[in-house]
Amino acid sequence: MSPHLRVAAVDLGATSGRVMSGRIGGDRVEIDQRHRFPNGAVRVRGSLFWDVLGIHREVLTGIREVARTGPLHGIGIDSWAIDHGLLDHDGQLLGQVFSHRDARVEGVAEKVVAQVGAATLYGTTGIQQLPFNTIYQLVAARGTTALDAAETMLLLPDLLGYWLTGAIGAERTNASTTQLYDVRRGAWAVDLCRELGIPEGVLPPLRDPGSLLGTLLPEVADELGVTTDVPVVAVGSHDTASAVVGVPAEVGDFAYISSGTWSLVGLELDRPVLTEEARLADFTNEVGVDGTIRFLKNVMGLWVLSESLRSWSERRYQGAELRSLLAAAAELEPLRTVVDINDPRLLFPSTSADPMPERIAALAAESEAIPHSPAAITRCILDSLAVAYRRHVRTAAALAGTSPEVVHVVGGGSQNELLCQLTADACGLPVLAGPVEAAALGNVLVQGRALGADLPDLPAMRDLVRRSYDVRRFEPRDGLDWAAAEARIS
Repeated sequence: MSPHLRVAAVDLGATSGRVMSGRIGGDRVEIDQRHRFPNGAVRVRGSLFWDVLGIHREVLTGIREVARTGPLHGIGIDSWAIDHGLLDHDGQLLGQVFSHRDARVEGVAEKVVAQVGAATLYGTTGIQQLPFNTIYQLVAARGTTALDAAETMLLLPDLLGYWLTGAIGAERTNASTTQLYDVRRGAWAVDLCRELGIPEGVLPPLRDPGSLLGTLLPEVADELGVTTDVPVVAVGSHDTASAVVGVPAEVGDFAYISSGTWSLVGLELDRPVLTEEARLADFTNEVGVDGTIRFLKNVMGLWVLSESLRSWSERRYQGAELRSLLAAAAELEPLRTVVDINDPRLLFPSTSADPMPERIAALAAESEAIPHSPAAITRCILDSLAVAYRRHVRTAAALAGTSPEVVHVVGGGSQNELLCQLTADACGLPVLAGPVEAAALGNVLVQGRALGADLPDLPAMRDLVRRSYDVRRFEPRDGLDWAAAEARIS
């Protein structure tokens, strides 16, 4: 495959970020981690913010490492969705960047739905009703000095790209998650903004994945030690959009689970599903690469386990390391305790006054046997995730009128063998696990095509992933009544 390309793929998660060196050529795509750094919200005076300047600094450090070890042909950035910065008329950041887990959005969604109507909101945007969507963050910000002074709103990857290039815009896969995007028209829902008192002027021009933002600003190029002609590419800037590109699918009808802090469970479709049944099931229609639709459900994901691990670590529990917990959990009675893993009580960070393990136990106490040990709580979390995956894979297929033949699990959760096997058992479908860094791979592949690689469509990109990376296969096992377990939390 020619030309041989080497790019920097910035892949940001809510708990960590990484900058990868990506190479395309010789019929392979390869990634190599050059820089990894912790990430997390910072609590200041009762509010949660992202240290976005610190993230920018780490991104520069990582790109510099990629450039130091070889030629750099391009840069692409993906991250989680929804969160954003506001810029003033001079292009300066107005205040801090709020975390979507900040409590300022509590109760806002209910007020917006009462004003607009749930059916109208879904019929326009097709987006799952999550209390922290960008629309609710902006409604919560009405009347603040920052929003009143704002010239532009930039989602996180677009903000970081702006600091690299000076270019203003909103990449479409991420814009579609805001609940401010008209999924039928492929444009901002300006009428909705007007009705809610959101200044429509802050919405930047939309751009497609694979388009070029621009080249590096002189001062950025100087800091990175490269020339100013290095392009920054708008990849699928929502990390799930990039991850779905990196799914090594061979069959047409597949389900996917992008498993990390959040689990995104769904299908890739040609058009949105905007039926009343889809709205009531609370499924989302997000834009994917090449005009596809990511028809999916957001599930709380491994956040619940990671927050429990953090709580046990702070309390110095013995034997509460992930590997030993997973081994112990695998030996416990399956499906003894399941909870609704998407319960809103699990959304906010664990604290000493309200630790995550105790929240799990409290949920279980409402109808189930209470798990007391860290291993029992871990098993409860994983069983509950598998039950949620079963429900949402089956619901998505019924709503879209498809029959997936396999479930692809990508992201960090693909390394969790117990969860992957439970997912196969629960869904009654083979699970193909890997690659771990699917989002970074999708980022690299979209960059590669934009820069001249012979990757005309998604099947070509996925074929390259299959030829480059092995996956693990988990066959479904019989013996457990998953339908009964699901019914216990319905």
